[in-house]
Amino acid sequence: MRIYCTKDYKEMSRKAANLISAQVIIKPECVLGLATGSTPIGIYDQLVEWYHKNDIDFSEVTTVNLDEYRGLTKENDQSYYYFMHTHLFDRVNIRPDHSFIPDGTCEDSEFECRRYENQIRSLGGIDMQLLGLGRNGHIGFNEPSDSFAQVTHCVDLTQSTIDANKRFFASEADVPRQAYTMGIGTILQAKKILLVASGEDKAEAVKNTLFGPITPYVPASILQIHPDVTIVADEAALSLCKL
Repeated sequence: MRIYCTKDYKEMSRKAANLISAQVIIKPECVLGLATGSTPIGIYDQLVEWYHKNDIDFSEVTTVNLDEYRGLTKENDQSYYYFMHTHLFDRVNIRPDHSFIPDGTCEDSEFECRRYENQIRSLGGIDMQLLGLGRNGHIGFNEPSDSFAQVTHCVDLTQSTIDANKRFFASEADVPRQAYTMGIGTILQAKKILLVASGEDKAEAVKNTLFGPITPYVPASILQIHPDVTIVADEAALSLCKL
């Protein structure tokens, strides 16, 4: 496990974007696992900037996203489909038929989870998976639980996750209560994992992830067993860690 401590969010974003761009340059046809939420926005902005400077080419890249809210259409401005097109896909030359996101409108959850898991496998797996970190230690929408979910599944969101995401919606009542998400087992099959975190409110989760016991009650703690994990976090997020 490699840990990079950056001064602030801007430096964190640039460092993480540098690692992703290096992956694309080394293997232009790579499969990138992508994340949503507020933390990766700076990373995507940096990648877009480098794309417009002709420093990076996404034409052969394939992407798979971690998760999607269940029940939101692609046109909903809070869907992760909408998020990815707004912040990355529509701003670079990623081919539309090479980007994959769970279908939040599929009512048959078992079918959709199985379909998406098979889609990832058909691509030969993920070369680099980008992860954010929830305040309760979740990655993707894998919430604290009695066990680690192995494959893509439909999850009931915890109240803490609903509270963290309600700022993006008109009211708490509008926040979806379920989501489709890659399982912990699916994430761990990625060849490389890049975890990013920013802000003092993530400090406890970062500490528990990196140095606490491996437990499904802190889902991200399982990353301790992966052979190729890079952490990029700012000083505030690492403030409780003794590096």
